[in-house]
Amino acid sequence: MTPNNNIDQQSINTIRFLAADAVQAANSGHPGLPMGAAPMAYVLWTQHLQHSPQNPGWANRDRFILSGGHGSMLLYSLLHLTGYDLPLDELRNFRQWGSRTPGHPEAHLTPGVETTTGPLGQGFANGVGMAMAEVHLAARFNKPDAPAIVDHYTYAIVTDGDLMEGVASEAASLAGHLKLGKLIYLYDDNHISIDGSTDLAFTENRVARFAAYGWDTQAVADGNDQAALNDALKVAREVSDKPSLIAVRTIIGFGAPNKQDTSNSHGEPLGEEELAAAKRNLGWPEDARFLIPGDVLEHMRTAIEEGAERESSWEQNFAAYREQYPAAASEYERIMRGVLPSDWEAQLPTFEPDKKGMATRNASGTVINALAAVLPELIGGSADLAPSNKTLINGEPDFQAGNYGGRNLRFGVREHAMGSILNGLAIHGGLIPYGATFLIFYDYMRPPIRLAALSGFRPIIIFTHDSIGLGEDGPTHQALEQLAGLRAVPNLICIRPGDANEVVEAWRMALQNDRGPTCLILTRQSMPTLDRSRFAPAAGLQQGAYVLAEAEGGEPEVILIGTGSEVSLALTAQNLLLEIGVHARVVSMPSWELFALQSQEYRDSVLLPNVRARVAVEAGSSFGWQRWVGDGGAIVAVDRFGASAPWQEIYEQYGLTAENVKSNALQLLGRSG
Repeated sequence: MTPNNNIDQQSINTIRFLAADAVQAANSGHPGLPMGAAPMAYVLWTQHLQHSPQNPGWANRDRFILSGGHGSMLLYSLLHLTGYDLPLDELRNFRQWGSRTPGHPEAHLTPGVETTTGPLGQGFANGVGMAMAEVHLAARFNKPDAPAIVDHYTYAIVTDGDLMEGVASEAASLAGHLKLGKLIYLYDDNHISIDGSTDLAFTENRVARFAAYGWDTQAVADGNDQAALNDALKVAREVSDKPSLIAVRTIIGFGAPNKQDTSNSHGEPLGEEELAAAKRNLGWPEDARFLIPGDVLEHMRTAIEEGAERESSWEQNFAAYREQYPAAASEYERIMRGVLPSDWEAQLPTFEPDKKGMATRNASGTVINALAAVLPELIGGSADLAPSNKTLINGEPDFQAGNYGGRNLRFGVREHAMGSILNGLAIHGGLIPYGATFLIFYDYMRPPIRLAALSGFRPIIIFTHDSIGLGEDGPTHQALEQLAGLRAVPNLICIRPGDANEVVEAWRMALQNDRGPTCLILTRQSMPTLDRSRFAPAAGLQQGAYVLAEAEGGEPEVILIGTGSEVSLALTAQNLLLEIGVHARVVSMPSWELFALQSQEYRDSVLLPNVRARVAVEAGSSFGWQRWVGDGGAIVAVDRFGASAPWQEIYEQYGLTAENVKSNALQLLGRSG
């Protein structure tokens, strides 16, 4: 593209005023970021970003993230102008019901939006995951004597707010350690946040901070200087062993070089008078709304043809690659389509009955290793707890700088960033990422898990040490209310398996769940591996709840419902009740969410409507169990913080015993034991 200062400036102003007009029309939104950051976005999108507007999912496209999602109209303007399927009417309907231009970008909704950004710092960390996916797939599939089929960059525009959030610090530290050279962030250094000047609370040297993380750093003194922006991006692209941060000094609002507009830093439309003044200041027609000059549209829409040419060139390279490496090409295509190999389920283990049994975290580790042998796309790790979470793939190297083909991820003690990076890995396409920590640290992972559920991203989250069964570490580490919090998230599947074979089924479900993320809730302590010749098959987990053991000798009088480590308590209580002539059905309910998806007919077949005496038992909060036990039921749970003692003692002291389950059942039936 031949530079033309007039058309360049006209294009930048078009981006600015499309954004400002949309915010004004909606009477809601954030005009400052789009107006101030338009030059850097324009230079990136027209001179560096490799993309194909007519095929937003092209595998080898560069990824672009607007981490400051409040400036969403910047991205929507770019998408429309460059020819994505986002008509001008969608910009006119910014923030309105049913539009594809919501207040913050949503990946599942708008073509060309790579990730859902809103909570600051999340997009920043997602980009780290995307860059990790790129280097991993490149290490796996690129060959020295064939055209590179994985070769793209991850770019983002990040804000002061992103850099203030702790998740960004965690992710930046890991990115620097991993030397992710194809990760390039433009930092919109405008010195303004909602409260006013960043000097109120944010005064460290950000560039020095990122240099200390191991990033290559540059500074552009004037965010309107297109030549300087272009040069900085060229330099960053040449740095192969460090991620890059380019601090771009901008003036929020109108782009005026000596005026900082603090009144509209984030959350208010400009207002008609101020909008007219901004247009007048930049030589734009004051009364025009959503104006796109014809020459600007023609200029910006060259991205369509250029993108198609890039994609065609890549397809030719891939065809040559396929000739040399047909098996690798087929594997790459399968992985990028998200299709599991036909024989993957045959690799799942079966655990023999064992009264002593094993912790479900141990069973999960066995399953991971069985699956890793047939699923090369399976990649994951833990937040510095691999020996406890049982996440290591045996015989596989660590994913590290210089060995990006490794599948064991080392996140360090960075739960928040781990969740966001897993989303980035899942977004990229093809890979099946998993990450693990103790359930208590779900509190550090709520934002990325929620965004994964909102967006339909599919990471697998492993939470071990799931209850007061953790034991001696005490109440600071014993999860109680965390499971209830997870169950409250829409579109999230939580599974708390009751023995080793239910763990197998939980992994089967997680890999087939195409709706969103899956959380596996696993024990530290051992529990019996049930004899499935006596009890129902573990495949019942796929329905969320199933009749594990039918009442012996008569119709059920009471239903005992257990999850996880408490399933065995329910089975023991069933026997205690039978000894005194009470017939109890035992239901294993590893997943409320899966059970709720079943037909009413199936749910009624498990939780018989005519049996109102129901006892649920779980080593966690009772919150929410009323839905399943009803007004006539009882809940044996833990509604106070834990204690530091051996887990068996805590269970006894807290009433998580078969005798107490029996006692509650008898009380519901109005009988004595």
